[in-house]
Amino acid sequence: MIDVIVAGAGPTGLMLAAELRLHGVGVVVLEKEAEPTEVVRALGLHARSIEVMDQRGLPERFLALGTRHQVGGFFAAIPKPAPTLDTAHGYVLGIPQPVTDRLLTEHAIELGAEIRRGTEVVGVDQGHDGVNVELADGTRLRSRYLVGSDGGRSTVRKLLGVGFPGEPATVETLLGEVELTASPETLTAVTTEVRKTHLRFGAMQLPSGAYRVIVPAAGVAEDRVVAPTLDELRQQLIAVGGTDFGVHSPRWLSRFGDATRQAERYRVGRVFLAGDAAHVHPPTGGQGLNLGIQDAFNLGWKLAAAINGWAPASLLDSYQDERHPVAADVLVNTRAQISLMALDPGARAVRALLAELMDFEEVNRHLTEKITATAIRYDFGVGHELLGTRLRDVTLRRSRLYELTRAGRGLLLDQTGVLAADGWADRVDHVVDVSAELDVPAVLLRPDGHVAWAGDDQRALAAALSEWFGSPVG
Repeated sequence: MIDVIVAGAGPTGLMLAAELRLHGVGVVVLEKEAEPTEVVRALGLHARSIEVMDQRGLPERFLALGTRHQVGGFFAAIPKPAPTLDTAHGYVLGIPQPVTDRLLTEHAIELGAEIRRGTEVVGVDQGHDGVNVELADGTRLRSRYLVGSDGGRSTVRKLLGVGFPGEPATVETLLGEVELTASPETLTAVTTEVRKTHLRFGAMQLPSGAYRVIVPAAGVAEDRVVAPTLDELRQQLIAVGGTDFGVHSPRWLSRFGDATRQAERYRVGRVFLAGDAAHVHPPTGGQGLNLGIQDAFNLGWKLAAAINGWAPASLLDSYQDERHPVAADVLVNTRAQISLMALDPGARAVRALLAELMDFEEVNRHLTEKITATAIRYDFGVGHELLGTRLRDVTLRRSRLYELTRAGRGLLLDQTGVLAADGWADRVDHVVDVSAELDVPAVLLRPDGHVAWAGDDQRALAAALSEWFGSPVG
């Protein structure tokens, strides 16, 4: 029996597979597409996702192939300077999704994950001790758990019968990677003028020399799986910008809408949903890929704990408790951004007012933190102000915090030198070190970097260790 089957080899599924393998869990990733896509649906990683990569020793791989940009101007494309964020990675890393997919694939395979392409899930049947998965070729596999990370049209979600309520698309945007004959001066002049009203419009040159073109569609297609034609793209460029920029030789064309939906449940027995299978929303702010990666980062260690036999009873349910509200907030802020980018007088008036409010540093930071996911605080109950937050990378006397999290275990960072976690040594690393940036005697971090306890009381520490890491050994 396979420990975990992951349906979908996008960023969410690949990140999850790697997290499971860190704990020695057997994982098979099933992807219906025979080859990785070259369609660039996402363009970058926000601060929290870069932190996630740093926590697992991957930042150099991504930084070497990406470009750093300031984080200002991301909320509804309102141009504001970058606020000060509580992170060592206060930038957006511009990196095309196919590159992110490739790097995460390499990472998962290095850790021992098995990825099977051209393999489509068509049936799911679960019992009290496992899940039966049927493939399109008639093959049957059995696993302890199944995770559907198979996109917004998730087969796994549909087979489970999980509701996916929300709002259908009201606007649509065409997107493509193409060649252009227009001069850079013409591109700049036209784009600058059009974006005074149409914010979903532009042509950005890529390192390859081709251009990423975006333009509003004439309406909402009945089936967005069907890619737009070059003629359709050309007609819309002319309709909105007065010129088609001499567009030709498309490498790929796609369309996306502003549908907003969220799965009613993220868990049904031994089956979980993550990434776009659990939530879809407008792409404003570039949050979708990042949200999925962070879902995987939350779920991976919990599933591994259940398989390795030490998970507390409530641990698997905490995945929905923590991640469902996060996605709900993303749905709200992306829908709000779409409304703020509309052309009617009311939307323009609200946009102008919000732009004034964002001149206040606190407002600008608050909205930017929504997009970068750096202010997420899970509800762990009453306690220290750090409780439930993710801890930024801090410099220690002998190292830095994120260098201590590479193995995906819990971490007791002890500045007192008198605390103990001996009964949990197989799950939690106890490090005695100090940091001028950490104004608390000690912190207990979960494998995803969120603070499970802070203070100096040994009895309270033992209770937190039991709550998150199960019964002590010995």
